[in-house]
Amino acid sequence: MMAGGRSLDTIAATCIITLCLACLHVTSLKSQLFTRLGGLRYTTEPPISYKTLYFDQKIDHFGFLQDGTFKQRYLVADKHWHQPDGPILFYTGNEGDITWFCNNTGFMWEVAGQLGAMLVFAEHRYYGESLPFGQESYSDSKHLNYLTSEQALADFAVLIQNLKSIVPGAQNSPVIAIGGSYGGMLSAWFRMKYPNVVVGALAASAPIWQFPDMVPCGDFYKIVTQDFAKSGNNCDGNIRRSWKAINNVSSSASGLQWLSEEFSLCSPLKNKNDAVSFKSWLQETWVNLAMVDYPYEASFLQPLPRWPIEVVCKYLGFDSTVSDYQLLHGVAQAAKVYYNYTGSSPCLNTSQTATSSLGALGWFFQACTEMVMPMCTDGVQDMFEPEEWNFQAFSDECNSVFGVRPRADWAGTVYGGKKIASHSNIIFSNGGLDPWSSGGVISNISQSLVSILIPDGAHHLDLRYSNDLDPPSVRAARALELKYFQKWIRQAQKSTVPGLTVSKKRKNSP
Repeated sequence: MMAGGRSLDTIAATCIITLCLACLHVTSLKSQLFTRLGGLRYTTEPPISYKTLYFDQKIDHFGFLQDGTFKQRYLVADKHWHQPDGPILFYTGNEGDITWFCNNTGFMWEVAGQLGAMLVFAEHRYYGESLPFGQESYSDSKHLNYLTSEQALADFAVLIQNLKSIVPGAQNSPVIAIGGSYGGMLSAWFRMKYPNVVVGALAASAPIWQFPDMVPCGDFYKIVTQDFAKSGNNCDGNIRRSWKAINNVSSSASGLQWLSEEFSLCSPLKNKNDAVSFKSWLQETWVNLAMVDYPYEASFLQPLPRWPIEVVCKYLGFDSTVSDYQLLHGVAQAAKVYYNYTGSSPCLNTSQTATSSLGALGWFFQACTEMVMPMCTDGVQDMFEPEEWNFQAFSDECNSVFGVRPRADWAGTVYGGKKIASHSNIIFSNGGLDPWSSGGVISNISQSLVSILIPDGAHHLDLRYSNDLDPPSVRAARALELKYFQKWIRQAQKSTVPGLTVSKKRKNSP
């Protein structure tokens, strides 16, 4: 880790929940790069059925010397599709295996019947099975050079055009882009860049403004802290105190041994560097809990109880007089809520915090090129150790690992930053509990660029399967999203006649 700056692995992994899943403060990116993600854990609600297909996609859409192709995987479910011209709901794949997102996006499956829609889940290049250079795709930066959001959006556009040309009855089907987290960013950008391909987009928990000079770098961690502060007495304060307690206890060999035993670690802590990585692991744990603070039992990242932060905070209600050892005993019990809620884990692995379905290495590269998302902490307005955002240190670490340097302002240039009012038909949904809402659109920009806030929602809760324990706010959000879908579909169908497309003015209310 570079002194005075949030390290590459911290930033990139923070972005991985779909951007998606982590907050690392480890000393060496290279030693951690392949190890932070554990086994796949998810549960599918109702049984679902889809076809797995592959499309020969160009490796480079924007140049002419590289003329190679690769197999892009996509999933299709057309059980409810009304032919001809029924709508298509198109999931813009994130940084991971597309089957994982397919199984965790119940909203699309639930509304398909109401809309008479075909479902398509498209895998993002360089993730899952969609590898432009096969096993060589991650061999060096030359092969990784085509891993960009722009290339991915072009993949989606070409795939949709191909589907419309080969699937009988789909030629005039209106397409709506849907995505969550990074996939939500892509869905919004897809509508902005290819309005001729998609008639609208739902961008759930999409931090399209989490870029330099667009939002304060500390807001993300403030929201994490707020989630813990309102979930239990002294909860955030005791987590804030725990970092110094770890420093104190880990200063001796006996203290390191005690920490290893108290936290039931698979690999015992042996030195100061191990203690630093241990703190990174804990910070990542608290962030992940904030993102998946769902109102029911869920297994999105790990098997967890309903409202897991409230359960965690039951172990952290101490007053300020407790000893370091008493405090850390509570922290250990709290961490085990996340890592061993089922009681089936014999030990806790500090190199794993989330699902292996997410592509860590690919996202690190994206963070080192165009997905530059500043993060910082001050230890006062948040419950973490102070660490400033240092772009130069971040850039240097990217250069040392990949031989590339990030373009800090590129996302704002290519996608418009906060100047997006000229676009239309995009829903930005954000949960009040989700730290990624710090970089999201949380107020209406125009009558057709709308914000839907879900006060009791964590990370893209509205895209998950409905549940009897869902708060009213997410039920209302899904109902409103469906109304916008129906409106966009009606508009598209009215403006299309067989063989001819006619532009007409669009109303602005659902």
